[in-house]
Amino acid sequence: MLRFIKHNLTGIDGIEIYPILSLLIFVLFFALVITYVVRMKKSEVQKLSSIPLEDDQNAEDIHLQD
Repeated sequence: MLRFIKHNLTGIDGIEIYPILSLLIFVLFFALVITYVVRMKKSEVQKLSSIPLEDDQNAEDIHLQD
């Protein structure tokens, strides 16, 4: 199966750039996410970490206050 796909893709000029671009987008996205998480304030992290432990009413009240 892969043999048929590989054979068809070899005839396209400039196709070798797409795997490189997709890898760069992947790495850039996760680098940005990691940077965002590392730079978050500790108070925001604590607030977000407690959300799953709260009941629905308290979570709605907190959401309305922000």
